[in-house]
Amino acid sequence: MERLPQAVLRVMEEASTRLNDNEKLKQLFLNCFPNTLKTTTKLHEDGTSYVFTGDIPAMWLRDSSAQVRQYLPLAAEDADVRRIIAGLVRKQMKYIQIDPYANAFNETPVPLEEIHHRDITELNGWVWERKYEIDSLCYPIQLGYLYWKTTGDTSLFDSEFRHVAHIIMNLWTTEQRHFEQSSYRFQRQDCRPTDTLKNNGMGMPVNYTGMTWSAFRPSDDACTFGYLIPSNMFAVVVLRYLEEIARDVYQDELFAEKARRLGIEIDEGIQAYGIFHHPKYGKVYAYETDGYGNYNLMDDANVPSLLAIPYLGYTSADDPIYQNTRKLILSEENPYYYAGKQARGIGSPHTPKDYIWHIALSMQGLTAATDEEIQEVIAMLVDTDAELGYMHEGFHKDDAKQFTREWFAWSNSLFSELIHREFWLKK
Repeated sequence: MERLPQAVLRVMEEASTRLNDNEKLKQLFLNCFPNTLKTTTKLHEDGTSYVFTGDIPAMWLRDSSAQVRQYLPLAAEDADVRRIIAGLVRKQMKYIQIDPYANAFNETPVPLEEIHHRDITELNGWVWERKYEIDSLCYPIQLGYLYWKTTGDTSLFDSEFRHVAHIIMNLWTTEQRHFEQSSYRFQRQDCRPTDTLKNNGMGMPVNYTGMTWSAFRPSDDACTFGYLIPSNMFAVVVLRYLEEIARDVYQDELFAEKARRLGIEIDEGIQAYGIFHHPKYGKVYAYETDGYGNYNLMDDANVPSLLAIPYLGYTSADDPIYQNTRKLILSEENPYYYAGKQARGIGSPHTPKDYIWHIALSMQGLTAATDEEIQEVIAMLVDTDAELGYMHEGFHKDDAKQFTREWFAWSNSLFSELIHREFWLKK
């Protein structure tokens, strides 16, 4: 973008006083808060917004939503912020209609022979990647709903939004019985095992639970078991949003009932199949299950995650099962929790062993119950930027100068959301 919205500039000016006691934190915030707008946002003439992920030129439905969320509190006062966010939701609605199973899209269609991935799947020049992830369909609904609640503007909820909402609900209903009803397959040649699905592209067998199946996690890694609990929780939340939108905006009772019924089915599946009785921590939410009694007890830095459950709005931070789960995943019981000389936090199988993610640290701060934990997390974030002034993807627990992705806008945005909430919105 050529110029920043006035509300964004105001927040940056206020940083000089609100963050005056910590020069390093102030500079990190001044770098990270406008980063999405300065480096990854394009306003198209049709009123839509294209927000690419950073060092990759494609737009992820998930990342793009998360990249602008820190600007939502400013939307009511600033028409330019409203233009950016509303334009992004409109772009997302158009992309989902092209292929609701795709997770990332090109700005303009690419000739099929130039598509960078050689996937054994349906090809479309608009699609950067076709890894089906539940959260890719959750994020645009969430962003549209939060935009409405912040601004009171219902213009997003036109016939196109309603059409896409039904596409999403129909897809999730189909994927409740993936092996019986779904035509989705994904295979990639000459790749890491986590970049393709086993069993001829169908994934490993699952039992019917009421939950909806996912091929990939929000890390873009293949699921071990097809029912990804945090993403199903996110689906429950946004189905509640759709029920409210259907009743209050569209005044469409059939639409509302469809969303309500599907949300109940998925939620009942989570409660019946997604809870594991741990010998040390008691009842905890599993990360994944197959409905046959197999569980994956872990958490991944990418959101939706188990750590992010209250941030998503599925349950409150004082929910006893969430508290048990939080203790488990912030311990060595989680195979992707690392503690070292510079930091301790959650990483991901997507990056090397012993690499902690800034996204996970920011989310730990956003879901922490005490000021002490929040300040501890902020201190780790400030101390692990490798003196470059930005957040990264993963960094080594003992040496933050070993990191992945120097330019990762989602990570900058989530850090900014944490700092803005702590030093502006809570004061």
